[in-house]
Amino acid sequence: MPKIVSFGEIMMRLSPPGHLRFTQARSFDVIYGGGESNVAVSLANFGLDTEYVTRLPQNDVGDACLNFLRQYGVGVRHVVWGGERLGIYFLEHGAVSRGSKVIYDRAGSALATIKPGMVDWDAVFADADWFHWTGITPAISVGAAATCLEAVKAARAHGLVISSDLNYRAKLWKWGKSPGEVMEELVQYCDVVIGNEEDAAKVFGIHAPQTDVTSGQLDAVQYEYVCKQLAARFPNLHTIAITLRASISASYNRWSAVLWHDDHLYFSPKYEITHIVDRVGGGDSFVAGLIYGLLSYGDDKQQALNFAVAASALKHTIFGDFNLVSVAEVEKLMGGDASGRVSR
Repeated sequence: MPKIVSFGEIMMRLSPPGHLRFTQARSFDVIYGGGESNVAVSLANFGLDTEYVTRLPQNDVGDACLNFLRQYGVGVRHVVWGGERLGIYFLEHGAVSRGSKVIYDRAGSALATIKPGMVDWDAVFADADWFHWTGITPAISVGAAATCLEAVKAARAHGLVISSDLNYRAKLWKWGKSPGEVMEELVQYCDVVIGNEEDAAKVFGIHAPQTDVTSGQLDAVQYEYVCKQLAARFPNLHTIAITLRASISASYNRWSAVLWHDDHLYFSPKYEITHIVDRVGGGDSFVAGLIYGLLSYGDDKQQALNFAVAASALKHTIFGDFNLVSVAEVEKLMGGDASGRVSR
């Protein structure tokens, strides 16, 4: 069974119940999540061997976070202990024309204060096949960026497949260097890159022609230009995927994706997600679905893409960061059964 390693920050997520605003909240729902941990949980749920690497404070909150991961079957043998606190993010769920809102409280977190040398990457990658990281990690701090670079270099030395979700977060890039400046060096080690409809533009200045993300005018064909530009810039890339979210409202999105591989562009089916439960982690669920699809469907890249899009469409129906669906449920949707009928 292939083993997938991911590295990044997991945070405590605090959100007002239901669709209450922060100003209305008198209590918060508490769970844990983060881009790379979300991928690890999805893959473990699909039956793959996963290992998640992060740094946690050695206190009861750190223990609670670790146990939260363990219950989903994620490997945590290489978690590093240290630092003063766990990062937090506050999430206010949007509805209809009111968008969701995220407030970060992660300055000085255990992962933000990580430094090269704290993780034994040779031990981490000794029996691994795939390494996944996201653009969130190097955005957190200079130490996190340096450790991420250390990780991709070690993964390359061990011969792993390396994937990255570009995951641009404007609120995080505050420590001195621009996203493009940092990501340029990191992405050169990647075999697979994933982004949303505007990540390549925000990080590398590569814009899809004739598109308007704000109005939801997304022409999937135009993203072939983005893929080819990325491939020309980073010669190691052989697979590039871009998710396409047309936001009709906070509660209603159209969801699809394209996959570029060996100079061929594949198009996914389109899903109308009309009653979103929780869209946080939607992109991460696509990444996990794509990794599973690429490992499970061999040369059938269309099937790999279809699995990823169906898995992430289902994620929008699940509360929390994690995509808690089975392979059978994803394949059922892939087969055209979107009825949602009761299973008895």
